[in-house]
Amino acid sequence: MLSIRPYTEHDEQAVTDLWRIVFPDSPPWNQPENDIQQKLAVQRDLFLVAAVKDEIVGTAMAGFDGHRGWVYYVAVSPKWRRNGIGSALMKAVEEGLSHMGCPKLNLQVRTGNEQVVAFYQQLGYEIEQRISMGKRLNSSSCE
Repeated sequence: MLSIRPYTEHDEQAVTDLWRIVFPDSPPWNQPENDIQQKLAVQRDLFLVAAVKDEIVGTAMAGFDGHRGWVYYVAVSPKWRRNGIGSALMKAVEEGLSHMGCPKLNLQVRTGNEQVVAFYQQLGYEIEQRISMGKRLNSSSCE
């Protein structure tokens, strides 16, 4: 049976292993261990894992700055895809942010990942005409 719950430190190895499988092309500055530690310092209750029995099969990491919410690291193990896990994680993220008063949730999908774009569109997300920009402030910053 699927359960979605907040991340605990006991989950670290399973989560880092999952992210390395699901995001094999992540840039070198996005080291899972660092990203996890940074998240645990801020709104750790918005870092969710999906588990089937004792196996971590998915994750979602979210944040709310008082104006907009963002979601990152939505990941589902390849062998567990198409079982509603990604949708359940997104529903849990949306509910958590909504309870915090968040009026809108944003996310980014890497160019060329049409399958993931289609997944989010099925959940009601729309492509917005924006240019995504970023600036790394130090070597340990996230993407």
